[in-house]
Order: sequence, then structure tokens, then C-alpha cells
Amino acid sequence: MKVAKFGGSSVASAEQIRKVANIIKTDPQRKFIVVSAPGKRFKDDEKITDMLIQLGEAHQRNETIDEYIYPIMKRFNEIVEELNLEGEILENIKNTIYAILERNTTVLEKLDALKAVGEDSSAKILSAYLTLSGIEATYMNPKVAGIIVSNNPGNAKILPESFDKLYELRNTDEVMVIPGFFGYTKEEKLITFSRGGSDITGSIVAAGVKASLYENFTDVDSVYSVNPTFVDNPQEITTLTYKEMRELSYAGFSVFHDEALIPAYKEEIPVCIKNTNNPDAPGTYIVSEKKPSEKCVVGIASDSGFCSIYISKYLMNREVGFGRRLFHILEDEGISFEHAPSGIDDMSVILRENGLPIEKEKRILARIQNELNPDLISIHRNLAMIMIVGEGLVRTIGVAQKATTAISNANVNIEMINQGSSEVSMMFGIKAEDLDKAVKSLYYAFFD
Repeated sequence: MKVAKFGGSSVASAEQIRKVANIIKTDPQRKFIVVSAPGKRFKDDEKITDMLIQLGEAHQRNETIDEYIYPIMKRFNEIVEELNLEGEILENIKNTIYAILERNTTVLEKLDALKAVGEDSSAKILSAYLTLSGIEATYMNPKVAGIIVSNNPGNAKILPESFDKLYELRNTDEVMVIPGFFGYTKEEKLITFSRGGSDITGSIVAAGVKASLYENFTDVDSVYSVNPTFVDNPQEITTLTYKEMRELSYAGFSVFHDEALIPAYKEEIPVCIKNTNNPDAPGTYIVSEKKPSEKCVVGIASDSGFCSIYISKYLMNREVGFGRRLFHILEDEGISFEHAPSGIDDMSVILRENGLPIEKEKRILARIQNELNPDLISIHRNLAMIMIVGEGLVRTIGVAQKATTAISNANVNIEMINQGSSEVSMMFGIKAEDLDKAVKSLYYAFFD
């Protein structure tokens, strides 16, 4: 029994939905289907979820909403008409949108309910088309399926009791089409996962029904060793471990949501990333363990949009509670941190740049100066992080030297190195403007 999740590009149009139906037909083991909201059909297109968010924000500003609803309904109308489905689906979508806008709920709850319309509508459209195509299929609302989540709008977490409820679905003979991205609290409030959370739903369903395989269909043949925007025709990765994929996803690989693997990982369910447009390609398998390889580095991930707070104080290492007080200041100000490499007398805290807006910066620096009395404090913006990932990295001699040499050969200065906090990754901080040439140099050093 397999769970197959289809991303936004896979359900972006009627043509793509026909491909999805054919993929489901070819393998009777694909019993549980999870879908995203319709994504982009071409480069400058808009995702349905973005359009729904714009609608919610306009409603909050008391603007006229018809101009926002029209393009959403036009997009769904095109899909429904091309698939020769009945018009009541469209009426249902429109009524759902208006009903949400009229509810007396909090702003966050209303926005979550609006965002979920994309996935919910995709599931209803696909299940109707499968039925029309002669496949026994049914739409399954997450509430009925048993996806019970915490009450954290926009950042729901799955509750343990969900998995027993999902396991009961194994007895069905029909293909079940489940909308991704959202669940329901115990009080039956609709709450979404973080953005891109349909991957999370797919993994949750796979873990709940104890699937033999979780297939994640997207628009690439496999995971690549580096982002193709940096290097033409990079090497494909055939097999990854959960740890490797988790690190790569965190560090900028957009193929998979970085939280999505956790439920599948706990149940040791293999995951295969495949291409809806080329379903016969083998794809990339994500597994618990893999055979050792001579090439310990499997991928190079990168992301920009970071900044660092650098603090220096003589004998910092002997000052009990220094780190705790520093992180308490950040917690007080509602700021989360990404990394915190440290030395004897100094410490850097790496943050997402959008988490430290300029208006907060002066206050944060003043609090650190007054409460911790450092010798030196500074903030560095416009940083990028590069992560080298591989299971054998910690046991392989010379990886750090090879990496630093490659970065140096690209005439790039290393602002920060973080090695040892993870067995499968090594991280380098550089100036964002140097990212392209640093990544290329690292790729040629390790893969070419």
C-alpha cells in the first residue's frame, strides 16, 4: 500500500491532473493520494494559495473582495470545464470562500481556513475526475480522516492520537484523496501547517496507514547534488538517508518541506521523490540507512537571507549563565536563532535576517550591552549559508580542507564555520554576493 502526494505543479491545470490520474491508474497500490493547491502553470503565474492570502488580507482591510475572488474562481473554472466535471464543484468552492469570510472567528483562524481552500478544492476536483475516469475514489476531509493538530494557526503540529485513527483507513478498497496542508484541532477548528505543509500531510498519512512507500511527486526527476540554478546539469542523487535530506531541505533544497520527513522517518517508511511529468524516471529514494560510499558528500545546499550577532568578552567561557542570558534576550524579543558557533571569548548567533528587522536591532544591541556588558558587539547582515552534507562526512579525513580550499580558490572569504554540531553536515557562512561563485567552486571540487 502506497501513499502518493502530488505538489502544486502537479495539479496546476487540467492537463496536469490528467497526468496524475494516469499515474494513479498504473499502480493499484496507490490507495492514498494527498494533494496540494494548484501551483504555477508557468514562471510568472500565481499560486492559488497566494491568491487566497491576498483575498484574506484585502478582506481584513475592508476592501472590495470581488476583484480578488474572480481570478481564483476563473482558475478553478478552467480546470473543472476542461475535465468535463459538473459545475456544482465550482459553486461549492465559491460558497465555501464566502462562508469563511462571513464567520465570526479570529483573523488568523479565518486566514488559515481561506488558505486551506486551495488544497481542499484540489482534492474534490481530483476525486471527481478519478470517478469520472472509472476509478473508485472518494474525497476524504482531514477531520474525517483523523488528522488532529495543535491549535497553532499557520504552524500546526500533528497530535499522536491521529496515527491510530489514520490506521483505520487501511480497510478501504477505494482510492482516498485527502487535501494536504491542514488538519483540525480537538475543538474542530481548521488549522494549517507551515507553508508547503502538504508534504507534512503526506508523510503523516504514510506513517498512519503504515505504507510500504511514500511517493512525493513534484516537477523534477530527482534530487540533485546542487541547485541547478548554480550549475548546469548537476549530478542526480539516487539515494539519501533521512538525515541527509533533512539537512539539505533545511539549507535551501526546496524539493521537500524540511519538517515533512519526521513522521515517515519514525516509522522507517522509504520515501521516493518522483516527477509527475516523467513518472518512469527512477527518482530519488530516501531511506533509514544506505550502503557506505567512497563519495561521502552527497549534496551542497545553500540559502541567503541571514545575519549574525557577534559578541566578544574576555573570559566569557568562565561566566556562568552568559549564553542563557543572551538567548533569554532573544526569546524576550520574539527572535529565534539558527546557529550559535562559539569560542573561548566570543560567540556568534546566526539569525534569519527577516527575524531581526532594523527597528528591533538598536533595542537588541542596547539590551545585550546593558545586561551582558560585552567588550565588543556587532551585527553583520547580507550573509549566506552553504551546507555540505553527507553521512560519511564525520569519518572522512580532508573534507574541511577540500571545502575551504574550494571557497578560497573562488576568492571568497569565510565569515563563519560550524562543524561538529551535526554528524552529517558542515556549514560555512559567507557574504551573500559571493554565494554563486562559492557554490560552483565547491561543486567542481566534490563532484566534477
